[in-house]
Amino acid sequence: MRVFLQLSYKGTKFFGWQIQPEQASVQETIEQELTRLNSGKEVKITGCGRTDTGVHASEYFAHFDQTFEMDPAQLKFKLNNMLPQDIAIQAVIPIHDEAHARFDAISRTYHYFIHRDKAPFIYETSWYRPQELDMDSMNRACLLLMDHKDFECFSKVHTDVENFDCNIMHAAWIRSEKGYIFTITANRFLRNMVRAIVGTMIGVGEGKLSLEEFQAILDSKNRSEAGQSVPARGLFLAGIRYPYIE
Repeated sequence: MRVFLQLSYKGTKFFGWQIQPEQASVQETIEQELTRLNSGKEVKITGCGRTDTGVHASEYFAHFDQTFEMDPAQLKFKLNNMLPQDIAIQAVIPIHDEAHARFDAISRTYHYFIHRDKAPFIYETSWYRPQELDMDSMNRACLLLMDHKDFECFSKVHTDVENFDCNIMHAAWIRSEKGYIFTITANRFLRNMVRAIVGTMIGVGEGKLSLEEFQAILDSKNRSEAGQSVPARGLFLAGIRYPYIE
């Protein structure tokens, strides 16, 4: 029986979702506990996508084929007792055998958090940056993003993707009680894309980059033209939509 795991994790202590040689990853941590539940027989899971070192997920999905007897409520309870505090299983969802956590996703949403006052209790989940930003200009830059398709300028170089096209459905900045939150939703994202977008938009918010220059960066298809990537700690994968999960 194929099962979807809906989960969340704090990425601070992990070298991303995907298994890394001799480094702690979220994927490997969950696989180890599922293998224990399967009497030592290896269980492999497939995630909805990669997250880089230090990036968090408030909502993430992964699938695996369950070969051992255990109902969803029991599996959720046992996994949560076995996994470290940094990982929480929110739901165990039986699904049809052809369902795929990565390829079936309709859209993905990310949040990026910035706090303006020094705050030790959120340091690992938000970027401390005290400077004021021009929200109106940054949101006008968001409109340019949503009117664009090829995002090679924001992609990590030397990746193995076939194309750099993404359909951005929503992008916006809002003020929060602590600072700023950027939200972006698209059908797919390139590696390092969101952090590169935020880093470039910071230049717009500081008045160092005009909207015309921002558009020129989009058109350039050149990563070196865009701004620096912001720190991983402020980035959250926040939502995944599937056609068969409400």
